[in-house]
Amino acid sequence: MPFWSGKRVLVTGAGGFIGSHLVDRLLEVGAAITAFVRYNSRNDAGFLELMGAKKKLVRIVYGDIRDLVAMRQVSQGMETIFHLAASIGIPYSYVHPDEVIAVNTIGTLNVLTAARECETRRVVVTSTSEVYGSAVYVPIDEKHPKQPQSPYSASKIAADAIALSYHLSFGLPVVIIRPFNTYGPRQSDRAIIPTIISQALTKKEIVLGNMNPTRDFTFVGDTVEGFLKAAESDSALGQEINLGTGEEISIGELAHKIAALTGCDVSIRQAEERIRPGKSEVRRLLSNNCRAKELLGWQPTNTLEQGLMATMEWVKDRLDMYEPEAYRI
Repeated sequence: MPFWSGKRVLVTGAGGFIGSHLVDRLLEVGAAITAFVRYNSRNDAGFLELMGAKKKLVRIVYGDIRDLVAMRQVSQGMETIFHLAASIGIPYSYVHPDEVIAVNTIGTLNVLTAARECETRRVVVTSTSEVYGSAVYVPIDEKHPKQPQSPYSASKIAADAIALSYHLSFGLPVVIIRPFNTYGPRQSDRAIIPTIISQALTKKEIVLGNMNPTRDFTFVGDTVEGFLKAAESDSALGQEINLGTGEEISIGELAHKIAALTGCDVSIRQAEERIRPGKSEVRRLLSNNCRAKELLGWQPTNTLEQGLMATMEWVKDRLDMYEPEAYRI
């Protein structure tokens, strides 16, 4: 019998960008999915609303990860928990650090506490490459120093530490997955790639912040496969594992590449209001993914060009979801 067939799985943050792709993939492999989605008055399940008839195959529960009672209830009987729910905006964390830190630390603590009480078989916690800050050395492996260069980064460093403490103190079967700049269809223009694409398709000028930093962009389909492999592998227990391509590109080069792929004649300009505080800006991220290859048998299969084309087609068909004139935080 396939590994995931009939397995009871909880996905927090299931209505989000990566979370909804993970739900799609779990449905494909036959899991029984409970999607935990933050409550809103519209009864809107985020990107799960795009699933059509498949939405009926998913049990959707609304709530907030900061509510321990809710987490205890939704975690009952779950064999695997994928914890993706988080407040993720770096610029947003400058404006609302209290909220970001509470959601990402107390929320993660509640997920871990509920998983421990419910004796969950595996908890996959989502980290971020932002915990490393600007590279001290490259490629960045999991032993690289953690540098809290934004409130968001600090909150994720803390959440990761809490998760590891639960593994070491209580034997909770935790794996920490650390994606490097995941992108793809459904991503909002809070992120750089949809920002560039939506502007290139609708304007004569692409307006960005600092264009010198480099990033290691990983297609969402590859990231999702890493999540599944992390939940399947016993050798991953108690580990922090990078999911990145091992290749980097500057934001300026990325903008030129996207402009060329769209075939649009656009200029590219830097705007002061989009530049992050100097000491907070992460200058370089480039992953060492050897641990993922060794422990999970994982490696990315999509090139940057393939991923950009897939993302571009998504954005092109749904331009009403984007605000090219606005700076979204």
